[in-house]
Amino acid sequence: MPKATVVVPVYNVENYLIKCVDSILAQTEPDFELLLVDDGSTDGSGGLCDKLSERDGRVRVIHQENQGLGGARNTGIQAAVGDWLLLVDSDDWIEPQTLEKALEAGLREEADLVVFGYRSVDEAGRTLQTFLEEAPKDRALSLEQQPDLLLASPSACIRLYRRELLARTGILFPPRVWYEDMRTTPKLLAQSKQVVFLDFVGYNYFQRTGSITKNQNAERNREILDAFEDLLSWFRAQGLLERYRQELCYLAVYHAFLTASVRVLLIDRKHPLLREFRESLERWFPDWRQCPYLSRLSRSHRLLLSLLEKRCYGLIALLFAVKSRLG
Repeated sequence: MPKATVVVPVYNVENYLIKCVDSILAQTEPDFELLLVDDGSTDGSGGLCDKLSERDGRVRVIHQENQGLGGARNTGIQAAVGDWLLLVDSDDWIEPQTLEKALEAGLREEADLVVFGYRSVDEAGRTLQTFLEEAPKDRALSLEQQPDLLLASPSACIRLYRRELLARTGILFPPRVWYEDMRTTPKLLAQSKQVVFLDFVGYNYFQRTGSITKNQNAERNREILDAFEDLLSWFRAQGLLERYRQELCYLAVYHAFLTASVRVLLIDRKHPLLREFRESLERWFPDWRQCPYLSRLSRSHRLLLSLLEKRCYGLIALLFAVKSRLG
């Protein structure tokens, strides 16, 4: 049995898939299987998956009707045979040592999750951002002892999962929704016995034009509210809501108010979602302004939060326009 299974959901990415697969097959850790889950592609991606499987015996292909990113991930997770799982989006790529370094740390520290850094890259090949969590590196940590680990990026693709964690908890990705990572990753962190953060940038996130994060449909951002309703309900049902109240409050401020509001107002400054974001935050956490983690916000984020409270949407849009012109 392979040590790990790498799951790649595939949907209409014919122009990007080979680079993604090549980066996986070039791993310095050779003992893995690669599951390509063709999620009902309507271009040539499905056929390309089959060709890639013929090229390397570690590649296995599953074809299915479209279930969305979360549904495709779940198909791969449930079909996996490796003890560890790595999720890679089909237009991204990973560094050659990503699997080796993550596996070594996970086995050494008997961890349920291993988290590594990422860089975002635009279509011109420019690095837009490099991100590493500020948590202590290369040693086992637990959420009970260090609850601020819950503040980590919710991205599903920058972590190696022990398959037993998913089997034990039954936590999977919801199909056909946005913000599936936010609905899933904090739950897995709360259920993990040990987590390791690596001082290593192992994932390359490709920000292509027209990607899900750049969608100009403001209304779809409503799903962040559904995601937090789901997340808070789960923590409440597990008896963990009060234990992690301040951490969850910070996540709501950052993701469901600050980030979501900016995303919407840059599309439509009069959209009713702007009011709904604010009212939802007040309902979930009436005392959110006293959250101790707000001091961790960067200077620019603190400014944006202040302007959002004052509903200075035009000024925020102007600031982003100036930033865009300056490059």
